[in-house]
Amino acid sequence: MTNWLPDLSAGTGPLYQRLADRIEADIDRGVLGPGTKLPPQRDLAYDIGATVGTIGRAYQLLRERGLISGEVGRGTYVLERHSANTPAGEPALPSHPEGTRLAVVPAGKLRFDSTAAPDTGQGGAITELLTQIAREHAYEIASYTRDFPQHWMEAGSLWLARNGFRPSPDSIVPTLGTHAAVMAAIAALTAPGDYIAFEHLTYSQVSRSAGLVGRRIALVGSDAEGIDPEDFERVCAQKHPKMMFLMPTVQNPTLATIDVGRRRDIALIAREYNVLLVEDDLYGGLTDDKTPLLAEFAPERTIVAGGLSKSVSAGVRGGWLSCPPAYRHRIQVAHKMLTGGLPFLLAEVGARLVLSGKAHEIRRDSIREIDARIAVVREKLAGFAFQARDNVPFVWLTLPDPWLSGTFKKASFENGVLLDDEDEFKAGRSEQVFHGVRFGVSAPSQRAEVARGVEIIRRLLEEGRAGYDSFG
Repeated sequence: MTNWLPDLSAGTGPLYQRLADRIEADIDRGVLGPGTKLPPQRDLAYDIGATVGTIGRAYQLLRERGLISGEVGRGTYVLERHSANTPAGEPALPSHPEGTRLAVVPAGKLRFDSTAAPDTGQGGAITELLTQIAREHAYEIASYTRDFPQHWMEAGSLWLARNGFRPSPDSIVPTLGTHAAVMAAIAALTAPGDYIAFEHLTYSQVSRSAGLVGRRIALVGSDAEGIDPEDFERVCAQKHPKMMFLMPTVQNPTLATIDVGRRRDIALIAREYNVLLVEDDLYGGLTDDKTPLLAEFAPERTIVAGGLSKSVSAGVRGGWLSCPPAYRHRIQVAHKMLTGGLPFLLAEVGARLVLSGKAHEIRRDSIREIDARIAVVREKLAGFAFQARDNVPFVWLTLPDPWLSGTFKKASFENGVLLDDEDEFKAGRSEQVFHGVRFGVSAPSQRAEVARGVEIIRRLLEEGRAGYDSFG
């Protein structure tokens, strides 16, 4: 198309974002219909007085919105806004962002696809707190949360503190769980089209959520010791990510823990390339690992996130993040915009659990139960290759030949066990193959159920694919 030029006189924000928004608006108005060829990047850059990089960034943002498709040698074209099965006039939905887990779990399956805190009787303590809060704060429960009591921040400061890391209450943002904390930091401190760095395998719900809000994914290599600093530097030099998400202590799903030397290197590289770091310490808080947090090496650019879900109660949705003070207000506002606001009842329950010491007691009970279940795994999977760690409620199992990750997941499902294949943890399209699955041990109500599920897993491993008939 040669006679179309975007009107960029209105709008705010970076030029690439205004250009992408203008093109999207023209697509919505029918000015640019399906199949329309957009101007070559170099031509459009010349016509509007911008750099080719700016045009490329705008086009990439439009690709992520599902509006255009580009092919080398052919050009960039506007896509159809609805599929053949979508009535005209209805918006097209994005591709499935939920990952590989079933939306509705069939009854009778052993839930090895969750790592929420085990049931150790914490419901009784939470019931007592709910009763107290309802009696003492009837008005606050009936209304929206507009004030954040100081003790909510003090609770976060206490819960996130570990080793030499002691965050000030002034750095704390109470959140609706750890996931919401991370997404609030992403929304507040990056812009659509920015790259965020992730390991190839990670807690991919963050990367999928980041993609839904227009951020791009840059994959960083890692090994058994965690993130490879050299590859992180390569990605920084080539793609200039604004942020990296990582789990330095007990990485999900591999259980890798980054040593002091690598943490120091990562901090130096992040400082050199001005990359913000989001340190998810959700599982680290379960361990007795003495390695200094990444935040101790780069406090001016590190956001630490954690919560209650893996050690106390996932249903309470208690979470906090610590950040450099200059970011606190922006992140708090972003959290409200993304979640609709922090419920007073849940925030107060989480704070009281921590400040009363009850959360620490429940965590100790959870760790004892987790350790007993991990002992079952070690006994019943002896002889097979897997990673497990005391206090941590999941196992990374390396599959023997000829098992493939997805095939093993399906075989386990058909034998009554729900677990996660490696695709569930891939942050983006990765050429790396790991031949591994992750299973959790905390969701079953009894240790006997854990033993039964692990016995099924062992039987499948011993039989190999010859013991699995996938024909329906």
